Amino acid sequence: MSSLLAATPTPEAPPHTGGLLLLMDGTAGLLTVAALGIVLLLVLIIKVRLQPFVALLAVSIAVGLSAGLSVTELFGTVQRSTSVSMIESGMGGILGHVAIIIGLGTMLGAILEVSGGAEALSARLLNLFGEKRAPLAMGLTGLIFGIPVFFDVGIFVLAPIVYAAAKRSGKSILLYCMPLLAGLSMTHAFLPPHPGPVAAAGLFKVDLGWVILMGIIVGIPAVLAAWAYAAWIGKRLFVPVPQDMVEAADEAKAAVAAERAARRAAVGGPTDGATTTTGKSTVPTQSTGSGTGAGTGTGAGAGSGSVAVAEGPSGAPAEQPPSLSTVFLIIGTPLLLILAATFSSIALDPSTFRSVIEFFGHPFVALTIALLMAYYLLGIRRGWSRKSLETVSTASLKPVGNILLVVGAGGVFGAVLKGSGIADALADTFNDVGLPIIVLAWLISVVLRVAQGSATVAIVTTAGIVVPLVEGQDLSQAHLALIIMAISAGSIFASHVNDGGFWIVAKYFGISERDTLKSWTVLETVLSVAGFAVAALLSIFI
Repeated sequence: MSSLLAATPTPEAPPHTGGLLLLMDGTAGLLTVAALGIVLLLVLIIKVRLQPFVALLAVSIAVGLSAGLSVTELFGTVQRSTSVSMIESGMGGILGHVAIIIGLGTMLGAILEVSGGAEALSARLLNLFGEKRAPLAMGLTGLIFGIPVFFDVGIFVLAPIVYAAAKRSGKSILLYCMPLLAGLSMTHAFLPPHPGPVAAAGLFKVDLGWVILMGIIVGIPAVLAAWAYAAWIGKRLFVPVPQDMVEAADEAKAAVAAERAARRAAVGGPTDGATTTTGKSTVPTQSTGSGTGAGTGTGAGAGSGSVAVAEGPSGAPAEQPPSLSTVFLIIGTPLLLILAATFSSIALDPSTFRSVIEFFGHPFVALTIALLMAYYLLGIRRGWSRKSLETVSTASLKPVGNILLVVGAGGVFGAVLKGSGIADALADTFNDVGLPIIVLAWLISVVLRVAQGSATVAIVTTAGIVVPLVEGQDLSQAHLALIIMAISAGSIFASHVNDGGFWIVAKYFGISERDTLKSWTVLETVLSVAGFAVAALLSIFI
C-alpha cells in the first residue's frame, strides 16, 4: 500500500482563478490585470507622488492578489515552511547581484570625484584639444568620467569647468554643457556599474562583460549622434553663463580659503598653506556638492566638507591633481578584467588559467580591485588618512539606498508577473502581434519613461515584463545584452518636466524651460533613438 501511495503522482497545482479572474478568466483576465497594474503604478507615481519603491511594492501586491495568488504565495508563512515568498525571492534574487556592484561602483566614483580626478581629466583634455575643440573635450570628459560616477554628481562636479569654458569663449553655454551631458547620459544608460544596466543584467541573467561590450558598441554611435545635435543647437540657441552660479562658486571658494586660513592660524602655522591639522596628518577642506548620486562632489558652490591631505615640508599642501594616466588606469582596470573573463569562457577550454581570469574578472572582484587601487593611488599615496577614506566611502553610500530599493521592488514586480501567469499571457499576446522583442522592449521602456520620468523605474519595470518573453527562445548572451541596450535606450527618451534630470540641467546651467526642451529633451531623444537603432540593427546579425 505504501509503495502504491508513493507511486501516486502529486497533482499539479490548480491555475490561479481568484481576484479579478473571477470576473474575467483566461488570457483576457490576466492581460486586464497587467494593464490595470501598470496604470495604477503610473497614477501612484505621477498623480499621488508616491515614492517609486512604495508604488512598485504596492502594485506588485495588488497585481498578485488580483491575479489570484494566495497570501502564502506572496508572503510565505510565519512558520517558514517550504513555501517560498514571492516578494522575498523577487527582492533578494535581484539585489544579491546588483547591490554589491552598485555599492562598490559608488564608492569608486566618490574617491575619483573627491580626489579631483574630474578636474584633472577635463583640464588635460581641454589643453590637448585646444579652444576650438573645447566642446569635444567636454564631451569626452563626460564620457570617461561618467563611467564610475552617477549622472547628477557628474553635473555637480563638472559644471564649474563648463562655466569657465563658456565664459572664456563668450559663446552659448549649450555648446559646452550639451556634449558633456550626452557623455554622462550615455554611460548612465548603457554601462555598468550604473544601476539601470546592472539591474537589467541581473534580471536577464546576462554577464556584465556582454553588457559592457554591447554598451560600448551601441553607446559610441549614439553619443556621436548626440554630439552632432549638441553642436548644431549650441550654435543656434544662445544661453549665457548663469552669473548666479559663477558668483556662488567664487563665494564658496573664498569661504573655503578663509576657513582654511582660520584653522591654520588657530594652530599657529602660516595661513597660505590652507591646511588643517587632524591627528598626524593635515587636512584641507574642499567645497563639495551633494546630489542623489555617488557621494559628494567637488563642484563649487554647494557646501563644504573635508578631505585628508598630507602636508609637504614647506607647509603647503602636498596633494596635486591626479594624473590622467592614473584616472584611466583606475577606470579601465575593472572594465578590462570583466571583459577578459567574459571572453575567456568562449575562447579558452576549462583550465586553471581560465579559472584565474574568471576569478579576477568577476564583477565583485574586479570592482574591489579598482576600489583598492583608488584608495591607494588617489588616497593613501597622496596623503589621505584612512579615516578620510572611510568618511568619503561611507558618505557616498547614503543616497544609494533609494536606488537599491527601487531596483529590488522591480524584481518583486517581475516575480509576481511570472508567478501569477501574467508573463506567459503577455508573451503569447506579444508573439501574436509579430513585433520583434527588441522593438517591443524599447517601446515599453519609452512609454514608461515618458509617463513617469524615472529611467531606473522604466528599466526595471520593462525588464520584468520582457524577461518572460525571452525565456525558452535560446537567445545568446550577446543578443540578450542588445535587448538590455534597447530597454536602456528607451529609458532616456524625451526627458521632460517629470524627470528630475530635466530640472537639474535647467537650473544648473541657467537654461529656460522652453530652451531646455529644445536642447536637453531633444538631445536625450536623439541619444535614445540612435542607441536603439544600433542595437536593433546588430540584433539582426547576432
